[in-house]
Amino acid sequence: MVEPSVRKPTTASAPSTETGDVEVPARRASGVRTKKRWVIAGFCFAGLAINYVDRSALSVALPFMTEDFHLTPAEQGLILSAFSWTYALLQLPAGALIDRFGTRVMFGASVMLWSAFTLTTTLASGFASLLGFRLGLGVGESGAYPSSAKAISQWFPRQERGRATAFYDSGARVGSALAVPVVAAITGLFGWQAVFVIMGTIGILWAVGWWAYYRSPEKHPGVNAAELSHIQAGNAAPSTAATTTTVPAGRVRDLLRHRTVWGMFAGFSCLNFVVTFFLTWFPSYLVEERGFDLLKLGFFGVIPGLTAIVGSWAGGAVGDALLARGWSLTRTRKTCLVSGMLTSSVIMAAVLTEAAWLALALLSLSYFASAFTMVSVWCLPADVAPEHQVGVLGGGQNFVANVASAVSPIVIGALAGATGSFVAPLILTGAVAVLGALSFGLVIRRVETLHTSGT
Repeated sequence: MVEPSVRKPTTASAPSTETGDVEVPARRASGVRTKKRWVIAGFCFAGLAINYVDRSALSVALPFMTEDFHLTPAEQGLILSAFSWTYALLQLPAGALIDRFGTRVMFGASVMLWSAFTLTTTLASGFASLLGFRLGLGVGESGAYPSSAKAISQWFPRQERGRATAFYDSGARVGSALAVPVVAAITGLFGWQAVFVIMGTIGILWAVGWWAYYRSPEKHPGVNAAELSHIQAGNAAPSTAATTTTVPAGRVRDLLRHRTVWGMFAGFSCLNFVVTFFLTWFPSYLVEERGFDLLKLGFFGVIPGLTAIVGSWAGGAVGDALLARGWSLTRTRKTCLVSGMLTSSVIMAAVLTEAAWLALALLSLSYFASAFTMVSVWCLPADVAPEHQVGVLGGGQNFVANVASAVSPIVIGALAGATGSFVAPLILTGAVAVLGALSFGLVIRRVETLHTSGT
């Protein structure tokens, strides 16, 4: 017989806010846990893969679209930056809406909206229209990462969140890697417009599937009693007075009273500055600085993205392994964050070699380390925020970090245009990575649930 304590949420689980949830189903009393939580992580993986193909598609196609639109380097920088401005601006409201209406509603709506703007990119006729469509894409994509972080916090116990976060975050790296060869191939065969038609359609299909499948763990008909108990037991908060939260739901300004939050914001901003180079100017770097043609771009340009996928998996595996060895949460997260950021700074060493293969190897190592770091970054909201505020904290850190993403392509484009090369931009990007390591290492003191005495 199923125990009553696992047929409904325990005190460790906040009441579900998932709009559209069905009545709590009867639980199968099998002793073998179902694995529906990994299906949810798989959905997040696929959603972020689509997300990154869509945001990266213009970067890959842009060197060839300029033949139609005659865009200057400054205009290209503004177009590449436009996505990040609206993406960053919408993070805070997106996080609050996710906490209010749930990941089922908001993740699906987010994907549907950005897919619509992806489709309409085919109607672009010049600088102004491309700029407008990129602004709209940023609005739609703003809910993707906070929704994924919220879903993982609800569906996975703490000891599995590193691997789960690594899995869904690697979807972004897969999307980044696929964007180069896929967009290059489609552009070569059918023209750049076909890229946006295909990707917009795939996104709409994903949203329909998400709405049909997703429910909270307590109300998902495929979750048996053993899996639900596993999720809830691993999410139980320590019952000490020191971890009693005093942060009201939805009030991000109260989160800003905590030193840990400022360290998260600063470090993630530096990380995003580095990552954005790979999502925006990297294809142009290979074409303009290293002389790659379309064929070489499609073949070699995928390598850093593939190493980033491995970096995500390594970040999750290492984090969970250190916790399993008895390391504290603080020591585990800070070790991964600081070492990852320091390693990513090798991007600046690419300016020291004339060999294209060695420069590509150094850039690949930098992207690997950035992806390794990103896993721990997206574990932090669930580590330090109460369950009902994971969305707003995730949105808050993503907001600040994507201001850096918006600045990155403009600064890199301006420096490249002023100096005639990518030497200065790469040196600057490596220095920003070092600054990120200092932010994670020195500003964040402890990784623990926010409480009245501060962090």
